[in-house]
Amino acid sequence: MNWDQIIGQKALVQQLKDSVEMGRISHAQLFIGQEGYGVLPLALAYAQEILLRSNPQTGDKVSHLNHLDLHFSFPVYTEKKDSLSQRFFPTFREMVLSNPYSSFDQWRAELNSENKQLAIHADEIEAILSRFSLKSFEGGAKVLIVWNAQKLNTAASNKLLKFLEEPPEKTTILLLAPSTQDLLPTILSRTQLIKVPPIEEEALRTSLGQQFSIERGPLEKIVFQAQGDWNRAQELLEVDQQTVEFESLFIQWVREAFQVKTKPQMLKNIILWARKIAQWNREKQLMFLSYCSETFRLALLENYGSSNLVYSRLEQGSFQWEKFSHFIHGANIEDILEQISTADYHLTRNANAKIVWTDLGIKLSRYIHRAA
Repeated sequence: MNWDQIIGQKALVQQLKDSVEMGRISHAQLFIGQEGYGVLPLALAYAQEILLRSNPQTGDKVSHLNHLDLHFSFPVYTEKKDSLSQRFFPTFREMVLSNPYSSFDQWRAELNSENKQLAIHADEIEAILSRFSLKSFEGGAKVLIVWNAQKLNTAASNKLLKFLEEPPEKTTILLLAPSTQDLLPTILSRTQLIKVPPIEEEALRTSLGQQFSIERGPLEKIVFQAQGDWNRAQELLEVDQQTVEFESLFIQWVREAFQVKTKPQMLKNIILWARKIAQWNREKQLMFLSYCSETFRLALLENYGSSNLVYSRLEQGSFQWEKFSHFIHGANIEDILEQISTADYHLTRNANAKIVWTDLGIKLSRYIHRAA
């Protein structure tokens, strides 16, 4: 990880660079900040700088996380009495190389461990002590990065204390955590605190604009809502892109539903519409149902003169939102929402998605033609 790959954080980057340049590297440091602020990318770039100064020939090894003197510890689940993180290092390495801003929740998903407790155990610390008792493989510095150090259990924390107090020569220990709340006071007292702030808005705006095709309006909204968190910004971007797709499909259904009364052949288009949605995974289908339900509620508010409560309107393809809202009223809204709820019920119970969406599309087409 190079310094140039870090999003924002210019002041902190310079601070870390200066500490290496001046030879003032604290042997035990604690980086505090949300993963989306760039805690791990900063630690990786810092480690690379330290190891390169020690041996300039090892640059590629560090950037590919193959350097034998760059060690990692991270939370894992215990299996058959094995609690060492090393058995999952290939998975961890792949995740970090793909996205160094990866979160703890993403790591849990990588391990398929939603129902398992992830922690850093005492056995893990003993293995680290054993590795660091050996000489440096590259003949220079050694660096340990403990990712999500708040997951150190009490036994592991106590074993780590002596290592923090008296590490081997040329050893740098970097603990990373979102906050100090779950760390022992004795660990806090033995580390130099490095606070990682949220990413600056301009840096976030620039990176999003460079990496994604996004219009200025949505971009500004995402930058504001992300609050300096790159992971949050990407989540918001995904939701924004998904909303565009949902809006397009909802408008497609509306236009075909209004024509089906006089053009029965439009039923074929609704069936094709249903088949397309049925190909999505179940989670996305349920999200679209929720989107449809909320859109109908907003249309009802618009029709009944509460436009100040309508926070979102359909606008794609010159869609006539006000005209559409007149067809959503007290005589059909209850049946519409009940039908969506029924579709949700069947989908969560693994019903045939094609049948569910075809039935929903046809029934809702009947309901919007019902007179007020």
